[in-house]
Amino acid sequence: MALSTKRKLALAPWVFTFAFFAAWEIVCRAFGVSSFVLPAPSTIAMAIWEYRTQLAYHAVFTLWMTLAGFGMAVAFGLGLGMVLGSSRLINAGTYPLLVGFNAIPKVAVVPILVFWFGVGWVPPVMTAFLISFFPIVVNVATGISTVEPEMEDVLRALGASKRDIVFKVGLPRAMPYFFGSLKVAITLAYVGSVIGEQNASNVGIGNLLTRASAAFEVPLVWAALVVLAVLGVIMYAATASVERAMTGWAQRSEMAN
Repeated sequence: MALSTKRKLALAPWVFTFAFFAAWEIVCRAFGVSSFVLPAPSTIAMAIWEYRTQLAYHAVFTLWMTLAGFGMAVAFGLGLGMVLGSSRLINAGTYPLLVGFNAIPKVAVVPILVFWFGVGWVPPVMTAFLISFFPIVVNVATGISTVEPEMEDVLRALGASKRDIVFKVGLPRAMPYFFGSLKVAITLAYVGSVIGEQNASNVGIGNLLTRASAAFEVPLVWAALVVLAVLGVIMYAATASVERAMTGWAQRSEMAN
């Protein structure tokens, strides 16, 4: 009995993931790759089990610091994106500043955050925020600013104010752009929090990676990376689930495969 398209889509991530790790395991065993160079998935799994308490402890800190920075990025990015999308003058004036700031490597900003806030949870949260808000701003501004001029003219003729157009037409129109940017921003937020933890925190997966690398505990390094990947996939999936619930009208047809 042939599987439906919906069932195929549900199984595809599991099948491809299993195939990827199976190929990785086979290559490592077939070519005798040293665990110091590239541990096999089975070795990484044993390291995850061996260091499960330590990994869980640091993962909790990384998760909440990432979510805190991501939450700030969502609030700030949505607000600023609405302002930029509704005003071409402000958009033109501030875009060079935003692009220039986004071009600065955030690892170079961490020492400044340490000067301001000291070592602790604030630098990772701020780094997660700084690295993830830009995609949200750009996508929300794009969604709002691309409302057709003809539609704006009709709405104004019907008595709609600029605020009405932005909130009742532009913002709903920007929702697919907004949720698309969230899926990018949540992964960037993890990058930011780990960078902050590596340089300005005593806890978190980033700090664990730094200490494990210094001690040449390669399986633990890879175990920490896998934990980060799993956390990222979970948060991405959660964001995608909210997107489907909020913008189902904008989703691709299931007939597309």
